[in-house]
Amino acid sequence: MYINKDDFEAWMERIMYRFDKQDKTLDKMSKQRNMLEGEVLFDNQDLCQLLHISKRTLQRYRSTGDLPFHKVHQKTYYKESDVHTFIRECFNKKRNGKKPPESSEDDNIPEDTDNP
Repeated sequence: MYINKDDFEAWMERIMYRFDKQDKTLDKMSKQRNMLEGEVLFDNQDLCQLLHISKRTLQRYRSTGDLPFHKVHQKTYYKESDVHTFIRECFNKKRNGKKPPESSEDDNIPEDTDNP
């Protein structure tokens, strides 16, 4: 099948127009954020990527009550303020946690069981 140059260019213009239209639609969708009471909502995937944790770890935080969540149409969401609070609390727990006891040099010397 042979297509002359003018027909080819017309088809390419149509294709490029559709690509541009799709690109604009995707840009709008990517800028659109889920909101609740003026706050950004994160879903499980967003939060796993943000915190570098697995879905199971996120589920454990929900189960223990450490991280508040909301269910909307069988999907779990987390308020941005709740996530910030959770991060702050975890950081403070680690900072204020007990340090492991320092070992003395005597602890590293094995006891001589032959000589009392």
